[in-house]
Amino acid sequence: MPIRTSKKKSRAGYMISAVAELYQLHPQTLRLYERVGLLKPSRSQGNTRLYTEGDLERLEVILTLTREMGVNLAGIEIILNMREKMTEMQKQMHAFTEFVQQELSRGLNSAQMKPSRDALMRVPPPRVIRVHKEPR
Repeated sequence: MPIRTSKKKSRAGYMISAVAELYQLHPQTLRLYERVGLLKPSRSQGNTRLYTEGDLERLEVILTLTREMGVNLAGIEIILNMREKMTEMQKQMHAFTEFVQQELSRGLNSAQMKPSRDALMRVPPPRVIRVHKEPR
């Protein structure tokens, strides 16, 4: 049963009892996940835990790891941290590829407009010159 919070961003949240019933969990299990840092539900003004859609998605990953794969809580924490790092790396790689594409596009456009004096060109290999020293 979603309720609205009156924080900066108004977003729907699910109370602990609704989440526990929906996922067939005991509310203490959700509190344990929060205590060990796997879940971080927001709080209402009355200090009631409110689970967002993002929290529910994270809970589904946790439940898949525990129920279907038998991963313990320490393993889940490691896996979730690695997933977050991989997501951040993907964002950084995406930003980098966009930057490179923009720079290449800018470079191609300016190269088509006027030839550059500093352009790379083929240079023959240097010749070796031997210097003979006279004996003293």
